[in-house]
Amino acid sequence: MSATKDFENNLKRLEAIVTALEKEEQSLEDTVKLFQEGVNLSKECRKALQEVEKSVKQVMEEDSDGNITTSDLKTDE
Repeated sequence: MSATKDFENNLKRLEAIVTALEKEEQSLEDTVKLFQEGVNLSKECRKALQEVEKSVKQVMEEDSDGNITTSDLKTDE
């Protein structure tokens, strides 16, 4: 499975967990398990996004020869 599909699947599962937690229809034990799963999925999604950030280039400007210059995207880390 591709990294994009993994991210999308993790995000969908995370959304389902949030919906389930908002309904408050499960036991305390199940709520804790869902919360823990959600935290782990959140970490995986954040890690995937950080990896993408490393590869994203920012378009800077066109030089005198008509070539587009790029640089690494700056993040607030």
